[in-house]
Amino acid sequence: MILSNLSDCARLNSALCSGFGAWDELDAVSGGGESLRSTLSPTGNLVVAVCLGFIGTFGLVNNVLVLLLFCRYKMLRSPINLLLVNISVSDLLVCTLGTPFSFAASTQGRWLIGKGGCMWYGFANSLFGIVSLISLAVLSYERYSTMMTPTEADSSNYRKISLGIALTWFYSLGWTVPPLLGWSKYGPEGPGTTCSVDWTAKTANSMSYIICLFIFCLIVPFLVIVFCYGKLLFAIRQVSGINVSMSRKREQRVLFMVVVMVICYLLCWLPYGIMALLATFGSPGLVTPVASIIPSILAKTSTVINPIIYVFMNKQFYRCFQAFLHCTVPRRGSSVKSSSRIATKAFKGGPGTQRRSNNLLFMVASLGQPPVTVPQLGPSFEPTNDITKPPSSDVNKPVVVSLVAHLDGC
Repeated sequence: MILSNLSDCARLNSALCSGFGAWDELDAVSGGGESLRSTLSPTGNLVVAVCLGFIGTFGLVNNVLVLLLFCRYKMLRSPINLLLVNISVSDLLVCTLGTPFSFAASTQGRWLIGKGGCMWYGFANSLFGIVSLISLAVLSYERYSTMMTPTEADSSNYRKISLGIALTWFYSLGWTVPPLLGWSKYGPEGPGTTCSVDWTAKTANSMSYIICLFIFCLIVPFLVIVFCYGKLLFAIRQVSGINVSMSRKREQRVLFMVVVMVICYLLCWLPYGIMALLATFGSPGLVTPVASIIPSILAKTSTVINPIIYVFMNKQFYRCFQAFLHCTVPRRGSSVKSSSRIATKAFKGGPGTQRRSNNLLFMVASLGQPPVTVPQLGPSFEPTNDITKPPSSDVNKPVVVSLVAHLDGC
């Protein structure tokens, strides 16, 4: 009877049957000594193995290189760069503790390390994946909050960033431990060569977990990223309306980076989230093995893409990377070149209005290495809060708010 049920599952060609219930039935037959076989064809398994091999190799190389550059060059050891390192560490752990097992399973056409190994694989990949997602959200919030701070960022204050990094790991643990304790569970997914959360159970226990996971670990980080980078871009677009010649190039570069970040985030994670929801709330057999393995592979490509977007598009890291390749000393960018000295808004005083110098605000948005110095203003401005000085004779001239938007250490 059990063997008949297993063959029925195979005929359904469904991502459901290759997984959770079939595993328990197979354990009952074999005493746990057998492994589930992939429902993909040999050619399909070969294609998946090639993709996973590419992702694992390049993800490993990229993230190891990031950590090597951070350890070798002291100029990279700023607080916000620790968040980039945290992302690289989580991606590196996926490449070393997760991808090799699914790669080996694809080459052999079956899961190789049993039910316990499947639970470990599902837990570890979920943990490191959520750490990476939440780190991206924390990074965007840190950039936004630094932009809104009216003082120059303290490049030696690691406490805030350390708390942010700790938050990413505890938050991720808070969402990946419950399946080990009974709120949903981990098991095979797709064709049976990878493992993840039980997307296919139709119980209230499992469905409630998946809904919460989708909202708090995918949608919420995405909204934080869009909001924070949107506000940053809005500030720079305001700048372009005042001083086009100085800010147009910066605006275009920021827009390009924000669009790339958002598109890559959606490309890597949204298909996986949609697949999980379809498997959870759709009819049995709706998600086929081929359809389920593609989003899983796309999610793993984030381990390759993240270092490229968030690190090697950062001119600090890029200069150090060039120096590393040529065995030279990295060239430091000057504070004049490394920041956009652009006016964001002018406040014009009406007749009789007395504008004192304490209305002048410096906003230093240090998104990479903080600028060493704040650009000097013209002689008609005195950046001081000394109210004992008489008002400037230029009371009717605009007082300019200067935004030093140091986006990427360039």
